[in-house]
Amino acid sequence: MKNIGKTSQQLVTLVVLGALLAPSLVFGQAAAPARSIYTAPKAELDKITDEGMNRSQVMAHIGYLTDVIGPRLTNSPNFRRASEWARDTMAKWGTKASLEAFGPWGRGWSLKSFSIAVTEPTYKSVLAFPSAWTTSTKGPVTAEVVFIDVKDEKDFEQYKGKLKGKIVMISAPRELKNDPLGLGAPFSEEDLARLANYVKPSTPARTQEQTDASRLEFARKIAFLFKTQQLVASEGAAVLLENSQRGSGGAVMVHNATITAPPDPTIVKTLAGVTPWMKEAEPFVIPTVTMANEDYNRLVRLIRQGVTPKMTVDIQAQFHDEDLMAYNTIAEIPGTDPQSKDEIVMLGAHLDSWHAGSGATDNAAGSGVVMEAMRILMATGLQPRRTIRAALWSGEEQGLHGSKAYVEKHFAQLPKPTKEVPKPQPVKGADYEKLSVYFNLDNGAGRIRGIYLMDNAAAKPIFDEWLKPFHSLGAKTTTMMSRGASDHISFDNVGLPGFGFMQDPLNYMLDFGLRTHHTNQDSLDYIQADDMKQAATIMAAFIYQAAMMDEKMPRKEAKQ
Repeated sequence: MKNIGKTSQQLVTLVVLGALLAPSLVFGQAAAPARSIYTAPKAELDKITDEGMNRSQVMAHIGYLTDVIGPRLTNSPNFRRASEWARDTMAKWGTKASLEAFGPWGRGWSLKSFSIAVTEPTYKSVLAFPSAWTTSTKGPVTAEVVFIDVKDEKDFEQYKGKLKGKIVMISAPRELKNDPLGLGAPFSEEDLARLANYVKPSTPARTQEQTDASRLEFARKIAFLFKTQQLVASEGAAVLLENSQRGSGGAVMVHNATITAPPDPTIVKTLAGVTPWMKEAEPFVIPTVTMANEDYNRLVRLIRQGVTPKMTVDIQAQFHDEDLMAYNTIAEIPGTDPQSKDEIVMLGAHLDSWHAGSGATDNAAGSGVVMEAMRILMATGLQPRRTIRAALWSGEEQGLHGSKAYVEKHFAQLPKPTKEVPKPQPVKGADYEKLSVYFNLDNGAGRIRGIYLMDNAAAKPIFDEWLKPFHSLGAKTTTMMSRGASDHISFDNVGLPGFGFMQDPLNYMLDFGLRTHHTNQDSLDYIQADDMKQAATIMAAFIYQAAMMDEKMPRKEAKQ
């Protein structure tokens, strides 16, 4: 099919994700006030563009993070190396750079060695990766493979007494289909027009009965999965095999191992709120491997044909308890205006990644672009009125932990909803009014095509004007859509202007990755140098103009 078909499908996915993932729970759209719009003089924008497009170092930043340092799982030794390298590199450019701790967060984890293969009915190597924070096997484990095929609890009986020491498959097989649409494509003009004309849909409110039924069904599924895991734990399985959630053609999506406690009420209560990266979880984590769909599905088919496969698995992993604090990397260009130098404009991306690939499109691309935007501004010698602050976040992949902690410390805390106050207002900190805006980059390695307005109509005319010099580079679209699932949400949730740039999806994909999103194929090979140059140049221009405008970025009105 043509690219239009592919990108149209991506657009539909984007609309759905925007609706599902970006909460915008507390703040609503404000009407754009009548105001003059600041734009930097052409000579200053030309300096930024010349430096960013003709003397770029962005690929050197991304290449070092991916090829030299490699995957950057939160609190792992590689993440520590990446944080320190980014801090030191930005300090060399003249910024005020530091590491800012939050936590305690939890343990690091790294893989020392791993091997896996099917040994019966015939030898076959398979594509698989240990899940993060898994425990090690006690040397190589050679055992029969058992597939837990259950639909309700009465099916558990057939597996009792049969799982001890076995390699147990706990995921359902996933049907794979040919993908005639290819690996991804840039947004078409039609797609960009639809995004530009996006209007938030008005959907009828769900009835309380519908809400209660949906929650009950979800709770039932979670409870059944938990009981299945308890069965496996209580029966003494040696290794868990999980199916890749997404991907095909050798792309394996790998996340963290889960806590699999036996059905002991005391233990279950003790583990409430415990995550796999906490030390308390280790005794209740079975060595876990995530396998490519093609290999996993074959094992299921063999078992359903009456064949009993055998495998050998050897996982040697290491936990790191030396420092349980996590760290964000912060760098500043101090403001120069006596009246506004204490105000802040921010740019950021998450530095952490999953561990099966080298974390290139997610998100060394964004981190490299943020670093390059800071380098560009330092190299041009431009003097911003406000302070410009870059942040490379930790713990984004586990739930925006780094940016949430930073926002809570510096700007505002958002109380947990209660029955009496379902939409609480933020408790503002001392610096809440000092932040003008935050810009985020975390949608893969495609060039910037525009920006998501996060339902903030007042920002639209400003960003429309700021994009004009970059129309020739493909960036021209502002959309009222709210795009979620990254660190700008930590700002948006407390009413601060937080925006994410819109990027071509390419191999990253907007439906969470046929190729690179959280997979073993997330490598430097999928980074396009020209797209990264363009992205860093635009981010530098946006940040600089936000630092120079007379007023702070307009905010959304708080809903009462």
